[in-house]
Order: sequence, then C-alpha cells, then structure tokens
Amino acid sequence: MLPPAAAPESVVKAIADIEASLDDVVNHGSDDELFIASYLQGHFAVESRQLEMREDATIAMLNENMLQSLRNAFANNELESDDAKQVKALWARLVAM
Repeated sequence: MLPPAAAPESVVKAIADIEASLDDVVNHGSDDELFIASYLQGHFAVESRQLEMREDATIAMLNENMLQSLRNAFANNELESDDAKQVKALWARLVAM
C-alpha cells in the first residue's frame, strides 16, 4: 500500500487530471498517440509519485522535473527526433490544463 500524498490537494488533483488524460489517450488514441502517451506515462509515473511525497510540491516543480527527465532520455537517444517532439508537445498540453 502506498503512503498518503503529502503534496497540497491542488497538486494531487492536477496529477490525477493529467493521469486521467493520459489514460484517455491510451484508451482512445491512434497507434501513434498510444505510443507517445505510453512513453510519457512512464516518466510521469516516476516523477509525479516522487513529487506527491513532498509537502512543498507545485505544478511548476512537476513540470521542471518532467522536462529534465525527458531531456535526459532524449540525450540518450531513446526516441526519434519527431517522436521526442510529439512527447514534449503532449506534455506541454497536459501541464497547461
């Protein structure tokens, strides 16, 4: 069982909303959208869970942590350039919700 989140309720809700949006793409998206969302979901699961344990958590912190995680992955050539752009674009849309 996971410990309860320490983050402010607004951050926990925003994380849940982003998770729901990613799940929606996984459930209803095209094959390309599914690939992009699934890739992003892996990074998001790690970063959001760590952030939920912090009392000082903010969406800005989540965004910076996600962008750094993605930069590190792209620096290791985990994705083709076009796929990386699509992942970054999807993240930008999700975090702006």
